[in-house]
Order: sequence, then C-alpha cells, then structure tokens
Amino acid sequence: MDIPVYLFTGFLEAGKTKFIQETLSDKRFHNGEKTLLLLCEEGEEEYDFSAFSGGNVFIENIEKEQLSAKYLESLQKKYKAERVIIEYNGMWQMSELFENLPKKWIIGQEFMFADANTFVSYNANIRSLVVDKLTTAELVVFNRYNDAVNKMDLHKIVRGVNRRVNIAYEKVSGEVEYDDIEDPLPFDINAPLIEVKDEDYALWYRDLSEELKNYNGKKVKFKALVAKHHSLPQDTLVVGRQLMTCCIDDIQFAGIICKYNKADILSNKQWVIVKGEIRVENNSLYGSEGPVLYADEVVITTAPDEPVATFY
Repeated sequence: MDIPVYLFTGFLEAGKTKFIQETLSDKRFHNGEKTLLLLCEEGEEEYDFSAFSGGNVFIENIEKEQLSAKYLESLQKKYKAERVIIEYNGMWQMSELFENLPKKWIIGQEFMFADANTFVSYNANIRSLVVDKLTTAELVVFNRYNDAVNKMDLHKIVRGVNRRVNIAYEKVSGEVEYDDIEDPLPFDINAPLIEVKDEDYALWYRDLSEELKNYNGKKVKFKALVAKHHSLPQDTLVVGRQLMTCCIDDIQFAGIICKYNKADILSNKQWVIVKGEIRVENNSLYGSEGPVLYADEVVITTAPDEPVATFY
C-alpha cells in the first residue's frame, strides 16, 4: 500500500509548525487517521497534541544521519501509520530526503513556508538552499506579509526558479492573498522570428524546455556557444549557453541540437549568432523527443557582456 507524504519545507520560524498544527486539528484533514509526524528541526513553537482528533498522531525527531529508507519505513510500521507528515530542515538539501524515501512513500503535496520580511535576505545569503526548496514546491506561503513588503521582490525570486508553483501571502490577521501577477515573456513567441536577447537566454531556454510544443516550427535567433564532438554527425553540433540557477556550483551547459550544413567550419567554444527553425523530433542525443534547430544562418560573433546566463 502506498503511503502518502505531506512535505513542509522552509527555514526556522517560517510558520511550518503553526500550519501543520492547524491542519492536524482540522477534522476535514485529520479524523483519527494514524499519522506519523517526522520533525527534522526544532523551532520555538511546540505542538499541542491535545488538539488532534483521535490521538493518532505519532511524533519522531529525525537527525540527518537517520535519513534512510530502512529506518523511515521501520517508523511507519512501528506506528502502523496510514500517512506521513514531514517538517523538513531548511538547511538540508531536498535530495537528501528524496533519495532516502521508502519506495512506497509517495509525495502527495509539498509546501514551502517563508517569512515575507526576511525572504529576500535569505535569498541573497543562502540562495542555493532557497532554490533547492523552491524547485519542487507546489505552493509557497509567505507568512507575516504586510504592505511594507514589496510583493514583486518575492514574486520575482519565486518565478525565477519555478514558474508553476502557486504563491500565497498570509497577513498577520490571517487574511490570505493569492499571487495573480502575470509574467509576460520578454520575447514574442508569436513573432515571425523570435529574437532572444542575451539577458533573456535563461528564461527562453526554460520556456522552450517546459512548453516544447509551442516552439515546433518557430524561427528563432539567439547568441550561443558552439559545442562539437567527434561522435556527432558532420552536419550536427550543439548550441547553447552556460546557465546558472543559483550559484557557481550548479552552472551547467544548456543547449540544443543544431543541424547546419557548414558545421565543419565552426570550432568548439566559438560564440555565434544562430538563426533557424526549431522542429520537435526524436533524437538519439536526447534519448527522446526534443528541440532540433535547423540553422540557415550562423555568424561568428563576440561573447555577451555576461557569458553565464542567469534568471535574475
């Protein structure tokens, strides 16, 4: 039997405990089901178990070295839990959890909580951990939101990492506002030729990856690095940019396959302006369906002012 997991992430004093307390005290969610609550950090706020219906909430504190599928499954069996709630430590990487979940534990929902007044500072100082939590979240809740907080600053940070996550702003009064800010793309996808500015490459590449079908048959023009390898056919190369999501450690090459009949005259690591038509095709280099650029014009050029593309 699959065990649903409700995952709550964020940093200390972000409001995770309060939300979990309210959720488990609500009979619409918890009406006596055996629930295993795993706490991966200790905050100032403590749980009031007297408010939980049926008394079937079992709490276990987890240290990082205890994160193993075998140990977690033993806890679930010990209490015969029907579901699991995890209050995750904001300083631990998400991969440390995902790689150690028992096979039958299925993430049902993942929420990230943040203090609206300190989130921008957290992003500036520990961005890699902020990005780590935002990447897989389904809902981001900004607690303690007030009119003195610039909502757009919060919105841009979240959208720079995850375009699909929902965003909610909870005021001290308990009133909740949901984010409705539109994010128009900085390029016209319906233009006869989609011209991608140097500073917009990261956004374009992500949109291409997420909305691949929208680009089938579209003509594009952008600046990129040439990547060649002896294993590629003579008319095939890869064009793209180094892309950084959060920090230097996560820089990786983000490119697409390019067909060009004069590919042999180009060299590795040359900067070029490439123009052509994108076709969505199955290609062995992708191992599946992906974008293939059929270039009709490739011009050697100079590096952009910022060679590494970013979302911000």
